[in-house]
Amino acid sequence: MLSQILATDSNWVPTLARIILGIIFFAHGSQKVFGWFGGSGLRQTLRTLTEFVGLPSIIALAAVGSELVGGVALIVGFLGRISALGIALNMLAAIFMVHGKYGLFMNWFGDRKGHGIEYHLLAIALAIEIIAKGAGAFSLDRLLSSWIGA
Repeated sequence: MLSQILATDSNWVPTLARIILGIIFFAHGSQKVFGWFGGSGLRQTLRTLTEFVGLPSIIALAAVGSELVGGVALIVGFLGRISALGIALNMLAAIFMVHGKYGLFMNWFGDRKGHGIEYHLLAIALAIEIIAKGAGAFSLDRLLSSWIGA
């Protein structure tokens, strides 16, 4: 089972997908946990997710954690498939719970309420690439799989 999770090759497509997705979600997670990059920090993020979105505290914490920890894991290519799955599920939940009602397009000009789902769909597409192909070249998954003979 572990060998199937870690299995990957030296393909550069999943490598680029995981690094880009990892950087983006590390940044988003850092906003939510640490308040970096103009974010609100953990206390306000959890308040928003529990009081306004209606998530239980443990699920809200898991969502935030999947962004921060999943982002770091993707950057280094550790458990890439699992990290990508966590991010994809997070984005699906965001679509169904918050952003789906606003249509496809993001609110680039601030002239309407809410953001659509285009960003979420792109993140899911990158995550699917990683889930299907693994973490790719220069990943801890590739190194670990060679040690266990995957």
